Amino acid sequence: MKIKNKLLTFLTLLLFIMPSNIYAYSKEIIPGGETIGIEVNSKGVLVVGFYKVNNSYIGRSAGFEIGDQIIALNKKEITSLDNMLEEINKLNTNTVEVTIIRNNEEKNISLELVKDNDGILKTGLYVKDSIAGIGTLTYIDSNTKTFGALGHEIDEKTTSSKFNIKNGIIFGAEVIGIEKSQNGRAGEKRAKYTKSEMLGNVGENQISGIYGTYTADINENNKISVAEPNEVKQGKATIRTVIENNKKEEFEINITNVDYSSDTKNLLFEITDKRLLEKTGGIIQGMSGSPIIQNNKIIGAVTHVIVNEPTKGYGIFITTMLKEGDT
Repeated sequence: MKIKNKLLTFLTLLLFIMPSNIYAYSKEIIPGGETIGIEVNSKGVLVVGFYKVNNSYIGRSAGFEIGDQIIALNKKEITSLDNMLEEINKLNTNTVEVTIIRNNEEKNISLELVKDNDGILKTGLYVKDSIAGIGTLTYIDSNTKTFGALGHEIDEKTTSSKFNIKNGIIFGAEVIGIEKSQNGRAGEKRAKYTKSEMLGNVGENQISGIYGTYTADINENNKISVAEPNEVKQGKATIRTVIENNKKEEFEINITNVDYSSDTKNLLFEITDKRLLEKTGGIIQGMSGSPIIQNNKIIGAVTHVIVNEPTKGYGIFITTMLKEGDT
């Protein structure tokens, strides 16, 4: 009896000391590198600016702020810009109660709409419900059919804040040109894409990247091992990305510092590949998410360019992305 009690006590203590944040991400994944088109839709409709109606900023005067997320009109849910316009056109009064989310709190604002000369009701608000662009696919986990991309969050440029998404898609893209980076200005990839070549559904927009379900065919033969942070070393590595058409290539970099304390800027590196420097001038927009490989293991993804010195940039540990993608 005493032995059994001691065993139960030990097991109880073991349960208490076991870490609660154990992650079961796959130890082998498929590295990306391909350029992808990205489109994400917001939850509700986002206020991104104001315009004058009869020489007055009626939206701003009513109390709206840039970044407000409109989720209802007169208690009716708003899910898109088209939906919002449809509800406004149904109104038989010029006054509407608008429900917004600001700083994670709901708030109601009374807005007095104004008719223009054509009888169309004006809100005085510039709004949007989606964002589209390009980036780079970082990985596919064939065990869970999940993917991660970008290595950083999608921000809305006007508000400079994280775009609160409802859903989205990724799709195939082809690089058709490069604007080179220069000191003080980051260049960019120019790409064409078609939504018909859908690759997956976006479910999350997090500080470490975008994540979702990969729906296209997966080649299981392309897996490589995942490196834990303590395996990452200063020195030679490569990034995998596209600089022409849809051809994935690896380019040499040199990792100059490894930071275990940062959430996202774990790897400081410089591009040493002469061909890549000649083509791009360094890191360019659209390269975010490019997988970083060292000693035949995926160690991270490109996240940021140092604008004043675009041959240098930052990367995030791949394990950080995998932990987020696994939740």
